[in-house]
Amino acid sequence: MTINATRRDVIKGAGALAVSFDLVADAARAADAPGQKLPGDLATSPKVSSWLRVEAGGKIRLLVGKVELGQGVLTAVAQLCADELDVDLARVAITSGDTRLVPDEGVTAGSFSMPNCGSAVRQVSAEARQILLGLAAKQLGVARDALTVADGTVKAPDGKSTTYWDIVANDAFEVQATGAAPLKPRDARRYAGRHVPRLDIPFKVTGTNIFIQDFRPEGMLHGRVLRPPAYDAKLVSLDTTSVEKTAGVVKIVRDGSFVGVIAEREELALDAIAELRALARWDVPATGETQDTVHDWLLRQKTQDILIKNEPNKAAKPAATVEAIYKRPYHMHASIGPSTAIAVLDADGVTHVRTHSQSVFETGAAIAEMLGVDKAKVHCIHMQGSGCYGHNGADDAAADAALLAQATPGRPVRIQWTRNDEHKWEPYGSAMLIKTVAALDDKGDIVDWSHDLWSTSHGTRPGARAGNLLAAHYLEKPFELPTPVNGGPPNYAADRNAIAIYAFPGQKVTTHFITSFAARASSTRGLGAYANVFAIESFMDELAARAKVDPIEYRLRYLKDERARAILQKAADMFGWKDFKRAPGRGRGIGFARYKGLAAFCAVAMEVEVDRGTGKVRVIRVSAANDAGEVVAPDGVKNQIEGGVVQSLSWSLKEAVRFGPGGVRSADWTSYPILTFSEVPPIDVELIDRPGTPFLGTGEASQGPTGAALANAIFEACGARLRDIPFTPAKVKAALQA
Repeated sequence: MTINATRRDVIKGAGALAVSFDLVADAARAADAPGQKLPGDLATSPKVSSWLRVEAGGKIRLLVGKVELGQGVLTAVAQLCADELDVDLARVAITSGDTRLVPDEGVTAGSFSMPNCGSAVRQVSAEARQILLGLAAKQLGVARDALTVADGTVKAPDGKSTTYWDIVANDAFEVQATGAAPLKPRDARRYAGRHVPRLDIPFKVTGTNIFIQDFRPEGMLHGRVLRPPAYDAKLVSLDTTSVEKTAGVVKIVRDGSFVGVIAEREELALDAIAELRALARWDVPATGETQDTVHDWLLRQKTQDILIKNEPNKAAKPAATVEAIYKRPYHMHASIGPSTAIAVLDADGVTHVRTHSQSVFETGAAIAEMLGVDKAKVHCIHMQGSGCYGHNGADDAAADAALLAQATPGRPVRIQWTRNDEHKWEPYGSAMLIKTVAALDDKGDIVDWSHDLWSTSHGTRPGARAGNLLAAHYLEKPFELPTPVNGGPPNYAADRNAIAIYAFPGQKVTTHFITSFAARASSTRGLGAYANVFAIESFMDELAARAKVDPIEYRLRYLKDERARAILQKAADMFGWKDFKRAPGRGRGIGFARYKGLAAFCAVAMEVEVDRGTGKVRVIRVSAANDAGEVVAPDGVKNQIEGGVVQSLSWSLKEAVRFGPGGVRSADWTSYPILTFSEVPPIDVELIDRPGTPFLGTGEASQGPTGAALANAIFEACGARLRDIPFTPAKVKAALQA
């Protein structure tokens, strides 16, 4: 088992020979460009050796801090690396998310993988090529510019050649990137901009142990944690004597109100937890149950009121004022496979944690604080999980495993949450309430606009703070949840996409941020953008209908950005907007946004059918257009847009965390239904590729537009305006009867 290997051991164990040789002066000076800005994450990890190795056996080892979540990013960065180094894609081997081996690129989130990691990999690969060509030029006795490269073989005009693997010496990559190494022109690239098979798919199709849920290291034990009956409950008494005597139970771990079982087999751990649950006595604080909905609760809380845009049109003399309120419930991540982690404490006192966390460095630091050790004593290694965009239970499972592993040094402990754990204890996406107000002139045009939103935090990721880990809350010396803060510009958090991209004569946006919680909440895909775009794009549709103007034409009146206009028109053309023939119970809708106001542009058009008798909504087809700047992996970008559409349809039609006496009532797939395969409509995606422009990131671009397009299509189909997500049959019927 190599879980506790050092950086040098891992490379040596793979048969690799690291590139480390003194850089010749001309290679170090790829260009005389002092102060050259380094792109993306290369700015924070500028040493070439932090990113690349040339390994024995004809391989290039690419080291990245971003991780694979199913978005295909590792394939895309491999394409960039292969292009700039002039090697076949098959030669690129990737290590990602290992805190001892890779550069710290922070959290894999926010659609930042391509803008920050992709741009860094492209530039650092170009830097490495310049270094290697400089060494080859000295060996072959010719000018560097006279050399050509094909699949790592470097040739001189006289036919002499060498390879990257023949010129390995010492310390060549132990230099700072210059930022000046020239990038390949588009027509010289073999891979970027073209579809290549995903590197991870063969392993998934053949059932190789690529998922952490399937990983079984030698000597592994099984752990389970006893969950309290309520979040703030405290354990009063628990007699563990009988359970400790059970055959196969290795250890009962108790620290305050944290209780875990370690057993030789998984079913023994589950049985032991069931017995302990019956024996445990808890102090459960009174909840003060009311009939409030979560949105009533939001409006009753003390808020931090933040004006994020304050440019009202003081000269406006409106003929009418229109307002609307939109609601989003708490949403789960609802990963199909529950959160899992494997941890082992080695003889040197280092805890090695395999995890599907999106923030391995920050999670490792938080676990170290929880254990009371230096952060160098926690080593996190990313493994792919069952899929999650946002902060689900992965980090908490890692903390559970790390705590239990302290009791069995040398033996790995595996934690896998139950479905009940996953549904009831993961941090949800926050419920939100949004009020929009538009002042209109006598033609129905907008002369002023305001947007007020109420939300709890969308950001309680570990962040190197033990208090953000679930288990740490229950220790004898508990770590308290840090007071949440709302992310500011330009990305924002609860207020992500709350500033409309439209050029209104006046616009005022206020965030009413709540630092307390009705339920544990953190990051789900897109943070507040899903709800904010849903509200803005629904309201724009309402105003267009009031003005008796086509919804696309109405939007274009206020849309000055040419790329935004192009993507909106692209989606309309794909859908056949102008030629659409309405039929009873059928309608079309459109939604548009530029994610975060600075990432990908996305427009979604769809056709739906509404059964007025049952209130059931069927999505017939979806057309989506996307502009993410330069496209490296076209199929990967399309996959992201398609996946975002499907997830958003699930959120918008079905998903909501249910509450009742005692707390969360959504403990399984019956009480928290998600979209099924048979309900997924045909989805057509087209891209506007803009070579030479920055990577924009696209994984979270389609959720908001999809929710709005759905609501707008339902309105056209049946005249019911839905503002309260999810659009269940009961809500549709109620709206039709209103």
